[in-house]
Amino acid sequence: MKSNDTDNGCTVAVADVVTEADTGPDTDTDPDSATVRVPCWRGRTVTFAALDADSDAELMHGWRSDPVAAHEIGFWPRSLPALRERLERDRDDHDRDDFLVLLPDGTPIGHIALTDQDMVDGTAEVQLMMDPQYRGQSHGTDAVDALTDLAFGELPMQRLQAVTHTTNVPALAVLARAGFVREGTRRSACLHRGRRHDVAVLSLLRREWEVLARPRSWDA
Repeated sequence: MKSNDTDNGCTVAVADVVTEADTGPDTDTDPDSATVRVPCWRGRTVTFAALDADSDAELMHGWRSDPVAAHEIGFWPRSLPALRERLERDRDDHDRDDFLVLLPDGTPIGHIALTDQDMVDGTAEVQLMMDPQYRGQSHGTDAVDALTDLAFGELPMQRLQAVTHTTNVPALAVLARAGFVREGTRRSACLHRGRRHDVAVLSLLRREWEVLARPRSWDA
């Protein structure tokens, strides 16, 4: 069941655009560089590690404060303590799983989640947020591929859904590359920056995932 404490109703699958910062992190100033995380799932170029509501809150706060993420995903501004409290509530939600997206060397480059999991109907929603420095490098597509492999390969899911603004072309492209099909539009579904926005609804069915012509995560 989805919490009422959403951001603004415009939850996006990904804000995966190319920025001038696409040159990698400054390892000398990365406050997260000493944190050790244990990968629990892998894709072709990324791995997943469980999100820690305590140690990862500052990292998540920085990503959510990025102007592109705030605009495309529609995050409501939150203080660090408020975000940590939100992450703790998400941690206790048994209908969702949250992961950090990592490079092979352990560098965290994004957050991905499988939310609103319904094990009876076999449905869930995919959400993704990438570090600004790593957008436009195909890591977002690989992360979505890996999450769909987890959902269909290890869980009894039959349908995955993702939603985003109809104007969020990069997100729509990432989802299309991952096999998602646009199935409809929720007209004037959210308010952002004083304007109403349409929201695109996309989905990937198990039978569609089964015929995707790509290696699965366990083949990587």
